Amino acid sequence: MKKRGLGAAVLLGLGLLLCGCAQEEVSITVKVPVLAMDTVADSDIRSADEFLEKAAEAFEEQNEGAKVRVVTFEQTKEDEAVAGCFDTDEAADVLYEGYFNMATYIYSGKMVPLDDMISDEMRDDIDSSMWDMSKAGGKTYMVPFLSLQNTYIYNKELFRKAGLEKYLTGETVIQNWTLDEWEEILATLKEKLPENTYVMPMYAANDQGDTHTMTLIRSRGSHFFDEDGKFHLNTQEGIAGLQWIRDNMEKGYYPPYCEDLEISDTVELFYNGQIAFMIGNSANRSTVPFDYGVVNFPGGENGYATAFVTGFSAFDNGDEKKLELARKFVKYICETETWRDYSAGAIPASQKTAEKYQDQIPMLEEYYRNNTNVVDFTANNPNWRGVRDTFYPHIQKLLRGDESAAEAAAGIDQDCNAAIEEGVRTGSLHE
Repeated sequence: MKKRGLGAAVLLGLGLLLCGCAQEEVSITVKVPVLAMDTVADSDIRSADEFLEKAAEAFEEQNEGAKVRVVTFEQTKEDEAVAGCFDTDEAADVLYEGYFNMATYIYSGKMVPLDDMISDEMRDDIDSSMWDMSKAGGKTYMVPFLSLQNTYIYNKELFRKAGLEKYLTGETVIQNWTLDEWEEILATLKEKLPENTYVMPMYAANDQGDTHTMTLIRSRGSHFFDEDGKFHLNTQEGIAGLQWIRDNMEKGYYPPYCEDLEISDTVELFYNGQIAFMIGNSANRSTVPFDYGVVNFPGGENGYATAFVTGFSAFDNGDEKKLELARKFVKYICETETWRDYSAGAIPASQKTAEKYQDQIPMLEEYYRNNTNVVDFTANNPNWRGVRDTFYPHIQKLLRGDESAAEAAAGIDQDCNAAIEEGVRTGSLHE
């Protein structure tokens, strides 16, 4: 009996020991908006969530007990998907998206600095300009993964139908037209294109695409922000830019009732051959099924473009183990060559990846050269989500005729700056 009891005790002890050695399961949630993704590293990938699902599966295989759930949300439901889930079981532990939205979450106090997990090798591999766009208060809150440079894409066949061959080029370049040339092009397209085929995209149903409208406002010389980074459109140049947007509507360049359209509506028109221009970058340009050209936004000496740095951030949801795993997942993707290379297709943040795939990434050198024409559309202001919520209603009113250009300029300055001040007053950085 004593031997049998001793044996049972030993087996029980071994069982407890084995149980104690089993890796505790920790689950994190990775959130990502609906984002198209075209990567030369994997022809099967068409969206960011597909890329993240593959990376998450590989990460789980290498880290016993780790569970990574990828959740995709519609861009129009960003507020409820991220900030609306703080302190709930659905909170994001990792977020993959553009920095211009992340600025709001940084000042929520939930997003954590990542400087202590960024190796010297990783920091040296990414251009300093991208790191600069990923910081607040001198600390790094996002690891850049890729950049998308937005310009206009235009349908060359519609240009030919309108007799505008002189503006076409057979070279793979980013073009620039003077304001007078823009006026000639838009007027000629309006005159020569068939009925129900439109000239230029415009939309104001929500905040999607608002940065493109902000860039158009610069067309008449507005610097957009003052020296303190606040909105400054109530000037001769700012009002002229807004008036140009309104004039284009009155001339019939935009689709009817464009104030009620979303950016996706105009993209669909473009793919159907019903509009001459759309906003494009390397994520959607490669899917255009017809002959097209690329041109900067009007204004300035060489036109304007916008650049969206996209990357990874981690949130502190009050669980140290989740936060540790979230940071480990971000580091894993950004330091593992296999997954880092998925940025090739857009403009990779990693210089190693860019060099490796430079011959396979369309227009990479063109985008590099065009960096000098990229404008800063956030001035790194806090509460950019709040800014976006207050900006587009004024564009709606302008397009409907409910506000004049001068009234819209004054209203945008007042409401957007109030949103920024609210971010300054209520926001805080993670301690």
